[in-house]
Amino acid sequence: MIISLLLVIAGFISLIFGANWLIDGASALGRKYNMSDLMIGLTIVAFGTSVPELVVNIIASIKGHSDIVLGNIIGSNNFNLFIILGLSGLILPIKVQTSTAWKEIPISLFASVLLLFMLNDFIFNCSTYSSRIDGLIMLLLFCLFLYYVFNKIKNATQTVKTENQKYGIKIWGLIIIGLVGLILGGQFVVVNIVSIANTLGVSEKIIGLTIVAAGTSLPELVTSIVAATKKNGNIAIGNVIGSNIFNILFILSISTLIKPIEYNAKFNLDLYILIGGTIFLFTSMLIGVRKKLDRWEAGVLFGFYIIYTAYLVMKEI
Repeated sequence: MIISLLLVIAGFISLIFGANWLIDGASALGRKYNMSDLMIGLTIVAFGTSVPELVVNIIASIKGHSDIVLGNIIGSNNFNLFIILGLSGLILPIKVQTSTAWKEIPISLFASVLLLFMLNDFIFNCSTYSSRIDGLIMLLLFCLFLYYVFNKIKNATQTVKTENQKYGIKIWGLIIIGLVGLILGGQFVVVNIVSIANTLGVSEKIIGLTIVAAGTSLPELVTSIVAATKKNGNIAIGNVIGSNIFNILFILSISTLIKPIEYNAKFNLDLYILIGGTIFLFTSMLIGVRKKLDRWEAGVLFGFYIIYTAYLVMKEI
């Protein structure tokens, strides 16, 4: 088991470095073609920080580990919302743009509610799996979200700064090495996490919701905390909300298209918590004249999820 644990750690390290190299290479490629910093941030960097979840989910889906697929997505979204945004808000109260409060957060809430209904199939009273049709619907909604984002970018006024950089082999080298690191890291994490879970008798659901979710969310964690320390609340909260939308509508849809997901109804509580946390965040944006997440509200998010995670772990022991 010690070897498996070391390989899991090596896998997470590979995921983090792989994501960083991919982001660096892709960002340089974007600047080569005169993409604005805003477009790079909302597309390439946002995609890069969610690539670890994507790689882990693809591998887990191919191998038929449905609980890890769902645990990674739902757990990552809860980790993003409660832990990452909570920590960022404790560092500095997060003030956001009006569009984020009234558009992006409700879109994230809609995606979470949609996932709850699709997985449980409340209409037809059948809660056994998520079908490829569900995956297609989520993928279509993701395309509509991208259309909204690109329209927002197009309407934003920003001067593109051209930098004198050497392009070519270095850029593509970073991209390729980054992808290799992500694929190998994802393979190490999934295979060895399952091995550890079997050895300890811990369910894949708990492993997915905690260790895998936290590990694949490290890029978002670093990005948001750095943004908070630099007093850039829009990046901190935009990173979290954007990743949560991306995780449900894109990553989970791809996982479902690869192989229909068997659904464990025990995930419902975690989905209710995700929905409740998003509603709490949306409400926080409406309190007072300035739309911001105060320290006490961030503390509520962070503290609640620490207690809930401890409860989950204690149930397994």
